[in-house]
Amino acid sequence: MRYRAVISYFGERYVGWQRQLNGISVQEVLENALEKVFGVPTQATASGRTDAGVHAEGQVVHFDADTSIPVDKIPFAVNTELPSDISMLYCEETYLNFNARFSAKRKTYRYSLYLSKHPHPMLEPTHEHIVQPLDLEAMYEAAKVIEGEHDFKCFEASGSAVKSTVRTVYNIDIECRPIDHVQSLQNEDETGDLSACIDEAKAFDCEINISVTGNGFLYNMVRIIAGTLVYVGLHKLTPEDVKYIIETGDRKRAGKTLNAKGLCLVKVVY
Repeated sequence: MRYRAVISYFGERYVGWQRQLNGISVQEVLENALEKVFGVPTQATASGRTDAGVHAEGQVVHFDADTSIPVDKIPFAVNTELPSDISMLYCEETYLNFNARFSAKRKTYRYSLYLSKHPHPMLEPTHEHIVQPLDLEAMYEAAKVIEGEHDFKCFEASGSAVKSTVRTVYNIDIECRPIDHVQSLQNEDETGDLSACIDEAKAFDCEINISVTGNGFLYNMVRIIAGTLVYVGLHKLTPEDVKYIIETGDRKRAGKTLNAKGLCLVKVVY
């Protein structure tokens, strides 16, 4: 029987999803847990690799198993063998030809950052820290330039060997909310929308989530897109520059690759 499962993990201490020689991977830990539960070596195939330090809320995997454990009980059994930073959230029977990688239609990644003069310890493990205000309106405009089908080699890190760098980005959503401590400093008699304290042209003391949905992604593509949008927000680049960068494929002109800790695989759609 083939199973499809949703896996969540905090990637800080792992070398990524895929087994590596230089450290422990999420795949290795999960497959060891599956072997303990089913009594035989069990391979897990994911929707795609996540790099070292990258997190996942909704990584999808498939595996084959001959077991009498009811499907709704499999997550409970597997989670007893997993560390606290990896969890199987859901499992279901699926058709034999289902492939978590090749059957996927689109994926959504979220890059999280926060804007503040000082580090926030509760945000640091999962957010990039930016110490300057960002122009959100310029970032929205640049995001629209990136959406669509393009040759995205300008947003690909070196070291990849893919045949084609053409991908489709269906949507880029940029959400902004005040950091909690800013809300707590507001007087009790103050009313109104707290988000109004965020100036679109000079956002600060806030969290920003950049969600990118596409049919596939190149090596470090989302982290470079996020870095490029941050450069636009800092006025180091303009939306017109981003258009030129995509047209010319010039990686050197794009933004830097932001840290892995801010990236999370949110959802895979089949």
